[in-house]
Amino acid sequence: MTTFFISDIHISEQYPEIGEQLIDFLENQAQQSDALYILGDLFEYWLGDDDTTLEYKKIKSALRLFANKRTPTYFMHGNRDFLIGKTFANETGITILSDPSIIDLYGEKVLISHGDIFCTDDIEYQSSRKQTRDPNWQKMILEKSLKERKAFAYEARRKSLKHIQDANEILMDVNQTEINKTFKKYGLNQIIHGHTHKPAIHNSMINGELFKRIVLGDWYEQGSVLKWDQSGPELVTLNRAP
Repeated sequence: MTTFFISDIHISEQYPEIGEQLIDFLENQAQQSDALYILGDLFEYWLGDDDTTLEYKKIKSALRLFANKRTPTYFMHGNRDFLIGKTFANETGITILSDPSIIDLYGEKVLISHGDIFCTDDIEYQSSRKQTRDPNWQKMILEKSLKERKAFAYEARRKSLKHIQDANEILMDVNQTEINKTFKKYGLNQIIHGHTHKPAIHNSMINGELFKRIVLGDWYEQGSVLKWDQSGPELVTLNRAP
């Protein structure tokens, strides 16, 4: 009885070893699990379900094989792959969830999110996020040719890197007040998210009650996995083969 959570895998042609590690994870560690949740940024970027990049096709096939073994597989959009749509879901067998979502985890109520919604100090990013999640904006982008979308993604990534360089670390991390508001709004005391690439389990006391925020890590150098069974959560690092 185990559920796995992963986030910020960032699969791309530039880092084929990440894709290989994910496939190994699906074929081995994740077998016999109750469910798998992918909390955004599965890909370094996603330009539309019509993208035929070979590396992406390999991952879609691996997800399809995994889902075919009757393991419920859930996906939540990240800031890199918000254009993943129904075609991708049908091809892989995943279920796309809204961000945030609340799940029942072995009798416990837990909120899951990619995590960027909590980075409210970064006003410039939040403005961009609002635009890219707009259905009309997405429709406009997807009507462009794949070549045009790739040019757009390149420019957007260039601007994003500059923004990251110019912004301070605190600005780009989660806002604790926003986290506390979320706990209160949904009436729960556990949150799982990614995005910040800072894996940790944060425990805090609010009015004498324990609240837990679990942050998933990225997969650039190794695999970061949250393993949750009836005994509770455990953050695991999957070291990549040399």
